[in-house]
Amino acid sequence: MIRRISRWALLLTALHQAHAADPAAVFRLEVDPVHARVPVLSWDTEGGDRAKMNLLRTDTAVGLRIKMNGQWRGGETFATRVEKAGGAETCYRLALAPDAELEWRLQPGAGRLTMTFAAHGAGLSRVEGLELEFPFDPRVAATTLLPQVWDDEGKLHLPAIISAPDFGQMLLQATPQADLKGRLIGSRANHTVDFTLELPVPQPDATISLTLEPVRLPTPAGLQDQSLWHAARRGWFNAFEPSAQWGDWGYGDRTFGAPAGILANNVVSDPTSCMIYSWGDQALLTPPLPAGISMPGLVRRTVDWWLDHRTKPTGEVTSYWDYADMLDTSASPLIAAWDYVEATGDRAWLARRIERLEFIAQYLVKRDVDNDGLVESTHSGNYGTLIEPMRGDSTYDTINAGHKNAYCNALIYRAFRCLADLERQLQRPEQQQQYTERADRLKAAYVKTFFNPATGWLAWWKSEDGEVHDLSSPTISSLAICYGLVEPSAGRQMLDRLWTKMEAAGFKRFDLGVPVTLVPIRRGDYLIGLEGPGTGVPKKEDGSDTFGQYLNGGVMVSDALYFITALHITGEHARGDRILRAMVERQERGVFPNGGGFQNGVVNEGPRGAEFYTWDGQTTGYEGHLSHNFAFLQAVFLREPAFRARLYRPLQ
Repeated sequence: MIRRISRWALLLTALHQAHAADPAAVFRLEVDPVHARVPVLSWDTEGGDRAKMNLLRTDTAVGLRIKMNGQWRGGETFATRVEKAGGAETCYRLALAPDAELEWRLQPGAGRLTMTFAAHGAGLSRVEGLELEFPFDPRVAATTLLPQVWDDEGKLHLPAIISAPDFGQMLLQATPQADLKGRLIGSRANHTVDFTLELPVPQPDATISLTLEPVRLPTPAGLQDQSLWHAARRGWFNAFEPSAQWGDWGYGDRTFGAPAGILANNVVSDPTSCMIYSWGDQALLTPPLPAGISMPGLVRRTVDWWLDHRTKPTGEVTSYWDYADMLDTSASPLIAAWDYVEATGDRAWLARRIERLEFIAQYLVKRDVDNDGLVESTHSGNYGTLIEPMRGDSTYDTINAGHKNAYCNALIYRAFRCLADLERQLQRPEQQQQYTERADRLKAAYVKTFFNPATGWLAWWKSEDGEVHDLSSPTISSLAICYGLVEPSAGRQMLDRLWTKMEAAGFKRFDLGVPVTLVPIRRGDYLIGLEGPGTGVPKKEDGSDTFGQYLNGGVMVSDALYFITALHITGEHARGDRILRAMVERQERGVFPNGGGFQNGVVNEGPRGAEFYTWDGQTTGYEGHLSHNFAFLQAVFLREPAFRARLYRPLQ
């Protein structure tokens, strides 16, 4: 059977009309010669060799489901005649009844695939439903859908982009334009993602067509140095992973899941409120998409979900699962809300949501417990106090940061500035002044609290007992430079010292990014008691036994964004481009582990996930595909002052 199917293999190549110098996009499908099914579907919109990997699960196929007499049946169970035309076109004729036939025609050509559906015969009245199923394998790629609309029932509406990270994107449209809906349902435990498109019940001699055609982002307007864009655009969409509906994965005696269409770590992983701002930033920088599909609209849907369903009566936003006590979770939606309004000008939405945004901002205001301008964590940050099943006070949830946290306060500073700008747009001067003053007070206290004269850069946190916890983190100082909490002249000195420290420590793998810390994290400054390989949890007091694993000095791809951008802000352009070009080259070179990439599908098992690396390039993560890792590609824009001015406008 394998040999018979392979003879029907179809490899489609076509030049994309957007750029004459682009390589030909590659589209591949293999049709079954006997049954109405497509067991192989793949593509590479950048013209590489990635289409050789099947995006569908083994022993499955794209196929039809037909409902008759109250029962759903697979299309492959009906008697079928298979017709070929010209070696390319395939037509399946399914005998639904002696007096009813369904025609499914696949017509490739001119860089696109067209599938048409028609029905004939008097017995069609017995057909009660028709669906087209795509059984994707998230272990190959975290394939998800980016539709024009997600409705309140969690269904998606065409047109939609089928996004296969590192393979590319295909635009799915219907002709004639009908309000076709679909479902995206997955399983984290079973590694499945199923996209089911609901087709109209066939009418005699009526035809509906579906088209799949490659999507390539155009060169962004205003980008001065375009040399990086063609390599970067392949991974750009990897940051946008709307969740499938899933709910089958447990931790201890708890079970977790996600609704459909909320931005998440990956298609069958967790929505995380602390990273909405990163997706919002990326959406704001995204060039226009075809067919009215809106990345900012997806950000709005995600912000609304967290505001309406995952915010406590205190104003605190939950982080993920049922974990709270993380300060970045309330800052992140405020920044993302600004991103959305800045991208769309949708002040009607803003007017409806402003009181809810103020509600979560006031939670942060109240957390300035000693009235020094900084927002204090509910965690003490004292040595040895973060014990499983607790989590830390930010997205860096295995690091025992607390009390006065430099990372969280940098995000909160930006959030206050963004909210002040949103208040300005609604002509609310009193509220604008309130959040402007909060930001001013935070900035005044920031450097004098976190600067460590012993190292010459910023410490990560100052715990409740007064101890300064300096982990030699490039991330902390560079984020503060990006947000204007540290002036460029002082920032350049910090980055120069960190660069010297990095060289002395022996780190050379800039194609991976930069380490979270440049020194081992002491046992009591890390999560105590967490079991499992690759977690970075040390047994030695000095943390050296797991240094380079996960957050204990591992290389987290996304954090390179801040370091690269800060280097450009401070005039260290050669160093910034050295890292960025090495990372973009790795991203473009191939699917991990064959020479490159920053993800290996959905793994959900440590230490196999390629979202974290040891200093010699071994995996030490667990997700595999971590969507916000691809924020590092924003540096293609943010290396240029004009784009920094746009994204960081409230901070100017």
